[in-house]
Amino acid sequence: MKYIAGIGNKDKGCIFCTKPKESDDRKNLILCRGDKCFVIMNRFPYNNGHLMVVPYAHAADIGALDKSTSGELWYLVCLSRKALTEAFHPEGFNIGINLGRTAGAGIDTHIHAHVVPRWNGDTNFMPVLGDTKVVSQGLLDTYDALLPCFRSTAGTSSAAPSSR
Repeated sequence: MKYIAGIGNKDKGCIFCTKPKESDDRKNLILCRGDKCFVIMNRFPYNNGHLMVVPYAHAADIGALDKSTSGELWYLVCLSRKALTEAFHPEGFNIGINLGRTAGAGIDTHIHAHVVPRWNGDTNFMPVLGDTKVVSQGLLDTYDALLPCFRSTAGTSSAAPSSR
């Protein structure tokens, strides 16, 4: 309901530009920072563990990203899948990019990739009959479960887990 009502959605400017400039990664749900991109939890997730991989560069289209940014974005998508697998053992994933509002992009001015873990039966009667989606774990509990997984899977890459 907070998302629908716009309550607590008082951010000025692009959240994908402003949040990484702040120092409290836990508060901002940033799990991992690379040189060109970062991983942030979706504050209004489709499923528990819904992550987004976002370039620091403000661009609306994947064609505007340089080769190294595109490479790091894909690397962090793969790292996110690995961390989610380690933490939550999903049975599948939806991984994708929505280009433009018509394609479903909630924030259509700043490209980002979604990594959504899926489980058999995670879509049930609640969205259809109750017009609500049940997420089984709080955001900060999910953050705390995922952060050590990012640390263990990141290895020696330039994409470093958040330490803020």
